[in-house]
Amino acid sequence: MDLISRVIRMDMRRIVAVLVEEAEQQMADGLWELAADDRALALETEAGLRNAVGPLEVQEALPRIGRLEHLRESLAVLAISLARTHGRMAWFLSGAINALEPVLRWRALPADQGGTFGTVLASAEEYAEAEEAVRQLQDALARLTAG
Repeated sequence: MDLISRVIRMDMRRIVAVLVEEAEQQMADGLWELAADDRALALETEAGLRNAVGPLEVQEALPRIGRLEHLRESLAVLAISLARTHGRMAWFLSGAINALEPVLRWRALPADQGGTFGTVLASAEEYAEAEEAVRQLQDALARLTAG
């Protein structure tokens, strides 16, 4: 199985794990050193993600529409940060957005009649997976800026 086929079959958490592993390896190899402005942006992004998606217990207590709002806020945080940088930090943030791409097709409300523009109702497991992927990004950004 080629790399693209393996990536397509990965869940959001695994995609984020691979992304973080690559970032940490590039830093260890001296290929990527966070400049002061990238470090500040990473810290700001981490804080924005933590504000958007909270701990497991908090997220699970929300109705699906609230959970979807928080996940969309996470994507917005990542997109705004991406718009403000270039180079490896931009590539990392782009990969993070790509990992969470399935969230863009989710809806929390049933469709009584008519089309849904290609959106689907996500399962509780899918919400949990996406929220855990966001938490992984939060933790990774904290580690990347600490090093």
